[in-house]
Amino acid sequence: MRKAVFPGSFDPITNGHEDIIRRAIPLFDEIIVAIGVNADKKYMFSLDERKRFIEETFKDEPKIKVETYQGLTIDFCKEKDAQFILRGLRNPADFEFEKAIAHTNRVLSKIETVFLLTAASTSYISSSIVRDVLRNGGDYTVLVPKAVRK
Repeated sequence: MRKAVFPGSFDPITNGHEDIIRRAIPLFDEIIVAIGVNADKKYMFSLDERKRFIEETFKDEPKIKVETYQGLTIDFCKEKDAQFILRGLRNPADFEFEKAIAHTNRVLSKIETVFLLTAASTSYISSSIVRDVLRNGGDYTVLVPKAVRK
């Protein structure tokens, strides 16, 4: 079974995240969308809200599971018997950052990282941009899945 973990804070999930996950479905037997929990980080949405947004977005997709975790992503992957980490790349800066993490993960484990380029139509979207639009009363609805808009 080809199992991938797609880690992130998903605060909130964006159309970019959704695009990467949907495009990865044919590549894997199971994808665990793994919401990382960092006690030192202040989130806009609660863990329960973030989990619900993702579960609702993928409610009709049996290959998608949503879980939460703390600690190293590679430890979570080992616990879930996942052979791959899935990551989306928006730009060259993302690539450099993600490449360093992927190399580190590869040294520490046998887990491979699979990169998918974001679609041109979503490459500008990030959760931090969505949060800024929300804080300032802007129209965020074109940036996020329907579950977040409710």
